[in-house]
Amino acid sequence: MHSYVIALDQGTTSSRAVVFDENANIVAMKSYEFEQIYPKPGWVEHDPAAILNTQVDALREAVRISGVPVEQIAAIGITNQRETTILWDRKTGRPLHNAIVWQCRRTAPIITRLCEEGLEGHIREVTGLVPDAYFSGSKICWLLDTLGLHERAARGEICFGTVDSYLAWHLITGHPHVTDATNASRTMLFDIRSNDWDDTLLSALRIPRAMLPQVVDTSEVIGMLDPSILGRAIPVAALCGDQHSALFGQGCFEPGMMKNTYGTGCFLLMNTGGTPAHSSSGLVTTIAWRIGGTCTYALEGSVFVGGAAVQWLRDEMKLIERASETETIARSLKDNGGVYMVPTFTGLGAPYWDMYSRGTIIGLTRGTGRAHIVRAALESIAYQSADLVQAMAEDCGQKPLELRVDGGASANQFLMQFQSDVLGCRVIRPAVIETTALGAALLAGLATGVWKDMDEIRRVWQMDMSFSPQMSEQQRTLVLRGWHRAVRRSMRWASDEGQD
Repeated sequence: MHSYVIALDQGTTSSRAVVFDENANIVAMKSYEFEQIYPKPGWVEHDPAAILNTQVDALREAVRISGVPVEQIAAIGITNQRETTILWDRKTGRPLHNAIVWQCRRTAPIITRLCEEGLEGHIREVTGLVPDAYFSGSKICWLLDTLGLHERAARGEICFGTVDSYLAWHLITGHPHVTDATNASRTMLFDIRSNDWDDTLLSALRIPRAMLPQVVDTSEVIGMLDPSILGRAIPVAALCGDQHSALFGQGCFEPGMMKNTYGTGCFLLMNTGGTPAHSSSGLVTTIAWRIGGTCTYALEGSVFVGGAAVQWLRDEMKLIERASETETIARSLKDNGGVYMVPTFTGLGAPYWDMYSRGTIIGLTRGTGRAHIVRAALESIAYQSADLVQAMAEDCGQKPLELRVDGGASANQFLMQFQSDVLGCRVIRPAVIETTALGAALLAGLATGVWKDMDEIRRVWQMDMSFSPQMSEQQRTLVLRGWHRAVRRSMRWASDEGQD
């Protein structure tokens, strides 16, 4: 009898469920979008109930579409948008506030305070991260302060969790309060060497240990799915942050291998093996996964606005009706006409780390048209990713030979060719571009014996298409110089200094 594994891929704009067979082929997939909430400029929230309900609906519908008997589902893996912060009542499971999304910048003043208190070096050394509102720690602090929940949190009446933790609590029988090592490593509260919460940072942010989840392996049976959901108790056997899951799904198991996921943001990770690697180029060090109690580490660079720039063109600017139009529109021009978009709607991530950068379109002339703006938005995704690859090259001392790519925007042929051009290296797209979901499925299948070891998993990965650079070195230098000039003009705009 064949076995199947389901990945629950809870992302920033949608909740998805993907059914995989034993050969890691997609059998069925269903996703539901949910509302993005913007209470103030730079603030981003989600309704936790919408996250949970759309994820359960996607799971049920994907199973229905697949026609797979529930008895043949061997395991479920959960992968999730990271850093997004939820507080809920331990007794009732009721959220105490909307989720504060990873993109949200409201807690920048808290980060400034931590740096003024001399904790920047400690944060970098212990957590592998840089002090930034992106991570969960300052979001928890803001919620506790704003809602006046410190006493309840200290009594253990409140649970904190990232989205994986929130889903596990609600989907698994017995309501376990857990997170895995990858998600814990994104909170700015976790010592990635000792694998424990850091008391210095908990104290600085006034966060009680009693509200924190137990940290488990990335590939491990956490518990059984509530049988009321699918009619059967099924092992939930993996929790993994989305970018770590994509690294695993891309088969980047050897040090030096790297992948870039093109989603709402863009996230470049490079496997560095069993030792945390220090970055001097603005990257962060993170846990790639923890299996059998042993950590594999990665260097990571984050682009906050990748595919979200295309969503902005569609939803706010009404320049396109569908994201798929952008490829044809971009190809209608021979170049960008000197127009650059820096889509820093929520600040600049690595390697700049400027919380106060804001979006810029520069180089406009009377001849600039819709196509130039659309092309500039696509190119901005590749430029931001190229900055990350360059930073990694500087940290590891060698230029990469290839970049494995995935995520929705990796289907855009123009963007992938332009990415190869500005990198000057080969870009490889796999047969399954849903590698975030694939990674969660592989991790869950590994924990339950669907795939017996890493060698079996290596044989799953297959290439779909390869892109090789066609741009001259002179042209590459020219367009990157224009990009970096545009970035400098966007920086610190929302700070007092930037508005002088």
